[in-house]
Amino acid sequence: MTPRGEQSSAPGPARLSGLDERIAGALVGAAVGDALGGPVEGYSPEQITDRHGGRVHGIVGPWHGDDWRTARPLAPYHKGDGHVTDDTLMTHALVRVYARVRDHLDAYAVADHLVPDLMTNPRWIPELETEALPLHRLFLAEKWLVARLAYGHADPREAGVGNIVNCGAAMYMAPVGLVNAADPAAAYAEALDVAGAHQSSYGREAAGVFAAAVAAATAPDATPDSVVGACLDLAKDGTRAAIEKVCAAARGHRDYESALAPLRAAVAPYDTVGPDYRSPSLGARRPSRLHSIEELPVALGMLLVAGGDYRHAVLGSVNYGRDCDSIATMAGALAGALGSPVPEDWAKTVAEASRLDLWEPARTLTGVTREIFRRDVERRRAHERAFAALGGTACSD
Repeated sequence: MTPRGEQSSAPGPARLSGLDERIAGALVGAAVGDALGGPVEGYSPEQITDRHGGRVHGIVGPWHGDDWRTARPLAPYHKGDGHVTDDTLMTHALVRVYARVRDHLDAYAVADHLVPDLMTNPRWIPELETEALPLHRLFLAEKWLVARLAYGHADPREAGVGNIVNCGAAMYMAPVGLVNAADPAAAYAEALDVAGAHQSSYGREAAGVFAAAVAAATAPDATPDSVVGACLDLAKDGTRAAIEKVCAAARGHRDYESALAPLRAAVAPYDTVGPDYRSPSLGARRPSRLHSIEELPVALGMLLVAGGDYRHAVLGSVNYGRDCDSIATMAGALAGALGSPVPEDWAKTVAEASRLDLWEPARTLTGVTREIFRRDVERRRAHERAFAALGGTACSD
């Protein structure tokens, strides 16, 4: 299939501003990045180039063409042609939880609302080309949520312990960052609580840091550097080290083509999967304070290389290969939250191909975010009055 869209190595037009635009940019941007990365997920930059006769510059078809149903029996999904993957399905499911709860979430909200939604409400699944329960599209690390919470009745706060450690929770944490717009520390804390139901170790840490990055990106004066700075202020252990090394490498590049190999080399010491993404090492995806998921540091690196430009950050993430649908999901969310416009032709094609209204979740979450902020103000003022009544600092001080 002929790719659509072209690479831009320079920052795009004037950035969008305002809460509505930032939330729409983040959620639509995440979905579009997901759809672009899906068909080349799991392959190396060299394999992608060989398959497509050069770098991918837009929406392309399935890797195995019309044989997508049978080429990989473990994952019989129609990745490509503008179809979103489980990254977007989970992101939209979390938005629905916020719409139901209309307040900050915790691990119990995952058990009480997210899991039942995945198990009981059929929806159109683009990669299956049919209406089905979202559960039937989820891969193994996400099915863990249902096994542990619905059937194992595990404490939601620690249900993620024992799951493979990957980006499964981080990939759908953008809504947590958006609900805590411009407050990275609050986003980090909320995402760690939510993600405890799904992940442990550096998988859970990445979920917290990604949510913080999205929150930081919504700040009015945010830049790619300020986003990375917020991540480094909060991240711990191997996650922090990986972000620091990858972003240091990224600052030496202004074009993703030259950055592909250096970014991979920088993250490799922290990545447990190993050089062959399809054949993980024996130590892959096990808990460790020394390691990090690969996807978040690389997404932040691509954001720096692109100078925050959406198109360039997402195409860099897509052509990086490996788990590039999740990398492009994260990079797309961050660039969109910064206000870099999502190409209209890409968004329109993905929405039509996936049979999804990509903008409806953003409208929903914007309204909920404003409600939650009002509640936060009321709670904070009540605390200030109580503290003042105890003889602490007066409210006016």
